[in-house]
Amino acid sequence: MTSSTADETYPGQRLGLPREGSGSVARVPRRLAGLAIDWLAAVVISIAFFQYDAIATMLVFAVVQILFIPTIGGSPGHRLAGMRLQLQGSGWPGVWRPIVRTLLLVLVIPAVIWDGDQRGLHDRAAGTVLVRA
Repeated sequence: MTSSTADETYPGQRLGLPREGSGSVARVPRRLAGLAIDWLAAVVISIAFFQYDAIATMLVFAVVQILFIPTIGGSPGHRLAGMRLQLQGSGWPGVWRPIVRTLLLVLVIPAVIWDGDQRGLHDRAAGTVLVRA
């Protein structure tokens, strides 16, 4: 006898993703590591070229996201933390989705409001999901 209780569900199940391993929804510690790597890189570039200007730091962060998601499947931080960004149903996110996702990500609030699949509103709006590589 099986029942579908909350204990049996897991992030990504409604999206058809596996519970764990490659292709499963990337969990919070991994996401935070990727974010920290990307932000640190933006800070270093901002210090080196823009006297650590806050706007320049944010722009560098955004440009890195927008350039690397379509080309290598995620930002450098995503990839170093063992993640990749894909369409909700799988596949290449294209060019416009990383732009929408990044614009919402830099606003912060959409990124910290999650659904039951641990996707931020920025990923929901872009139709993407961050998964383990």
